[in-house]
Amino acid sequence: MSTGGLITTGATALLPAAETPPLTTPRDAAREAAERELAKPAYHQDEPGLLQRALDRFWEWLGDFFDRASGATPGGWAGLLAIAVLVLLVLAALWWRLGTPRRTPAAAGTLFTEGPRSAADHRAAADAHAAAGRWNEAVQERMRALVRSLEERTLLDPRPGRTADEAAAEAAVSLPAHADGLRTAARAFDDVTYGGRTADADAYARLRTLDLTLERAKPLLTGPTA
Repeated sequence: MSTGGLITTGATALLPAAETPPLTTPRDAAREAAERELAKPAYHQDEPGLLQRALDRFWEWLGDFFDRASGATPGGWAGLLAIAVLVLLVLAALWWRLGTPRRTPAAAGTLFTEGPRSAADHRAAADAHAAAGRWNEAVQERMRALVRSLEERTLLDPRPGRTADEAAAEAAVSLPAHADGLRTAARAFDDVTYGGRTADADAYARLRTLDLTLERAKPLLTGPTA
């Protein structure tokens, strides 16, 4: 039934078909539907992966850091570059001076690793290494010559398993005036043999001088024979 342009069904009046309001979806439901749609893999095929995004963030942070550092450094980028070069030079000097660092310090081993040799043999080997610029080996052989000489003079009892530190401590009993030099010599031997350090000409010269000095030194007699 139609009355005044209205479409009626029974007692209920409806708006004309042209004036019917559009179908609407609640806001929350629409948002959830959009999120589900955008979460589909097809929308993310061309996006960078997690690793790429992390790298992009890192490079952005690094660039910002250097920009701030150059702004706070006198001379800008040139000053920052000069500081970086200076730091590298200091690290290189420390590396050369201290040698390659070890992860864990090695335990001190025995002083003599080969069969018995005379002090003269060890001195000749030390001088040969020194002439060739092999300072680590020269220091090792000179320390062995020093200890072997003390054994030959009966100031030390011959003992194959003795360490450099033990030899220095025992020799200091009869040569107390040279206790500091003996400890320094033992430390130099341990540093180049087990500590990864690098010896030089000065280290060898000090050890050679000590060896020659002890050869002429008079021991302090102890015990009943004193």
